[in-house]
Amino acid sequence: MSKIDITRVLDAPRDLVYAAWTQPEHFTHWWGAPLDTISMDVRPGGEWKATIVVDEQTQVPFAGVYQEVVPNERLVYTLADLSGKEPTPEQAAAGPETVTVTFSDADNGTNMVFVQEGNLPEEELPRTVEGWGFFFDALSEYVTKIK
Repeated sequence: MSKIDITRVLDAPRDLVYAAWTQPEHFTHWWGAPLDTISMDVRPGGEWKATIVVDEQTQVPFAGVYQEVVPNERLVYTLADLSGKEPTPEQAAAGPETVTVTFSDADNGTNMVFVQEGNLPEEELPRTVEGWGFFFDALSEYVTKIK
């Protein structure tokens, strides 16, 4: 079982950071997905979808289902890469990754704890951690700018 654990302190209020995760008009600015590819039904059992556009030839669709939603405090959702890469037998049996994001107050901002658990192959972990780092840098820049 793989696990990614990243903590960031963002210079923005908790409700804004939560909105950046749950509202397409904010999500588009840091996730790298055009607004017209994003749908979010933010409630337990609701689905979300977003397609990252790297360049004209490279688009990576992601989707999942919200499992737990506590506004401004916690999100738990599944994360599946729908780009057509064939999962390993272990990945297929385990299903999608599970992401938990918690939000709490920090001095003049928000403490965001991100945990992704699942069955990513060991060789994909460094690249995935690096990718989340880029996303979270963009998230930090975005929420700081609009707070």
